[in-house]
Amino acid sequence: MSDKHLSTQYDAELSSISNQVMHMGGLAESQVAHSLYALTKLSTETAERVLVNEAKVNQLEMDIDLELSTIIARRQPTARDLRLLVAMSKMIANLERVGDEAARIARTVTRLIESGISSRLPVGDLTYEGDLALAQLRKALDAFARLDVARALEVLKHDDEIDQEFDGLMRKLITFMMEDPRTISSCIDLVFVAKAIERVGDHAKNLAEVTIYVVNGTDVRHTPTESLEAVSNGNAA
Repeated sequence: MSDKHLSTQYDAELSSISNQVMHMGGLAESQVAHSLYALTKLSTETAERVLVNEAKVNQLEMDIDLELSTIIARRQPTARDLRLLVAMSKMIANLERVGDEAARIARTVTRLIESGISSRLPVGDLTYEGDLALAQLRKALDAFARLDVARALEVLKHDDEIDQEFDGLMRKLITFMMEDPRTISSCIDLVFVAKAIERVGDHAKNLAEVTIYVVNGTDVRHTPTESLEAVSNGNAA
């Protein structure tokens, strides 16, 4: 078999697995969107659909992980190709956890519906936090699809917004529990939802960091926000 044919086949394998990663990303994004819809509308049906589809996200992670291992063992990639494959492995691990958080929200919504939830509680604030996290996830997936460092940097720079919203929600929920002990159970459930949403934002940040790593070979984890632009523009390995 000619070197050219081997190269073409290898490129096709990389393209195929990249498409699978993006498919998994789309599914994880959909899971988060549906879990937030279930929360906003208190929809048992939508929450149940999220829980059913959780297995699909998990299976995709396993299938892609096996294919990545096979390619690395058979092709023994070097330099940027190896970096891309390692990055994809990190991507699917984060996407699987995004799916876990969506399922956690859906399970909590089901519990809230069954127990009854006061209309006074700040579900709308949770929806706003969720919209921020979902927007971050979409931007991170778009950045990876386009290998767009500037787009990835946007995700990193806006990460604090979700953390600030989470902190504000905690203060509100604590106030509700102190003023009316009857809301304690529902408020605790909403704390779990708020934390799950925050974690979706954290995973979006991780995906953005992976994109910068693929493009420039630069590890920007734990880099201060004010230094991100300079560090992320390092030379590719």
